[in-house]
Amino acid sequence: MSSLAIAKTDTATDATPGTGRRPPLRRRIALIPTVTLLLGALYCLLPVAWVVIASTKSGSELFSTFTFLPGSGFTENLSDLSAYRDGVYWQWMANSALYAVLGALLSTAVSSFAGYALATYRFRGRETMFNVLLAGVLMPPVILAIPQYLLLAKADLTDSYLSVLLPQILSPYGVYLARIYAAAAVPGDVVEAGRMDGASEWRIFTRIALPMMLPGLVTVFLFQFVAIWNNFLLPYIMLSDDEKFPITLGLYTLLEQGSNTPALYTLVITGAFLAVLPLVALFLVIQRFWSLDLLSGAVKS
Repeated sequence: MSSLAIAKTDTATDATPGTGRRPPLRRRIALIPTVTLLLGALYCLLPVAWVVIASTKSGSELFSTFTFLPGSGFTENLSDLSAYRDGVYWQWMANSALYAVLGALLSTAVSSFAGYALATYRFRGRETMFNVLLAGVLMPPVILAIPQYLLLAKADLTDSYLSVLLPQILSPYGVYLARIYAAAAVPGDVVEAGRMDGASEWRIFTRIALPMMLPGLVTVFLFQFVAIWNNFLLPYIMLSDDEKFPITLGLYTLLEQGSNTPALYTLVITGAFLAVLPLVALFLVIQRFWSLDLLSGAVKS
């Protein structure tokens, strides 16, 4: 085949859309990641969409047909959920908010201290300690649940709010993220300049390092908040008083009762929908913070 014929063939292959010709092979291959991401998003969002729609249906609508059309029973479901056992659902929500907010704040504080120390100071056993933290990241929580219960039982703290809060304060993954972010965001020259100016180590940390680490600490807070909000195993082992249950354990007990009383299934679905809303709101707020921080960093640079 002559070079002129090959050039014509290549030109025909690279034809633009709308001419009736097939798009080039490179463009078709580039569509594969996009299609894969769309399918993954559909797989993740489809159950959430079903919960949102199912929460609007009454008991008869929920069990009679399976459609993605909204129903007319959301107000009634919400009223029944609020009236169930004198509003114990909202007590569960308040408990989850307490566990998640306080636990995430304390965990973020501990992670910031430990991460900054591991990234800034040089001391014997630093790398060993960091490797132990990495091993803690790989440790499944189910392995630690029983030892934690035995330790807290010795201290007579089981079936209390502290039995759920205390094990959540130290997060190996949070310390790991804080250390990596502190090493990248806090230059050693800045720390040395603060020391030369006579600033104490605490002042350097709070006034210089902490603002630089703030975006990473917000990420640690988000991860810990979501992990504590969704935690089921630890409260299940530690708590016996249902008025101290978080929302996950409360909905589980409600679902167990639904096996004998099918009418409670609508309450479980409505409660699950409401339990997701704080996580969505938190993610939207923190996403806005991330955007603002990136913009401010671009301006400073």
